Amino acid sequence: MLSVIRTNSDNKDFRNLIVELDKDLATRNGEANDFFVQFNGIEHIKNAVVAYKDNLPVGCGAIKEYDEKTLEIKRMYVPLEMRGKGVAVIVLKELENWAKELGYEKCIMETGDKMHEAIGLYRKSNYRVIPNYGQYQNVESSICFEKIL
Repeated sequence: MLSVIRTNSDNKDFRNLIVELDKDLATRNGEANDFFVQFNGIEHIKNAVVAYKDNLPVGCGAIKEYDEKTLEIKRMYVPLEMRGKGVAVIVLKELENWAKELGYEKCIMETGDKMHEAIGLYRKSNYRVIPNYGQYQNVESSICFEKIL
């Protein structure tokens, strides 16, 4: 059975999962990874979620304010051996619920065109593709999504 906790970027399990995420992204993004690293710091994340199975961390995600009505979903990760088991869906749903509780109207996020699992997750979770926003505007390998909460 999965359980989910709300935490922040000081959480040790969240930080350990982010180390694994960053390794995965470096491999997938190749030389382009240096560009994306600058937008993925976790020092100031106040709202993070960690999923556990049998007391072991098996997934994470975070939200941070983009504007007064919008939260950006960041740092979604599930280790390879746990993918396809519904962990990411549970993490994403918890982040959306938290965003609603905080009074936000929508969530946005960016993912890379090589992140097929993430693209599938967001599409099946009723996110729609939007024009690339902010720092991703002219990045051809970025795909941006939004969901009205």
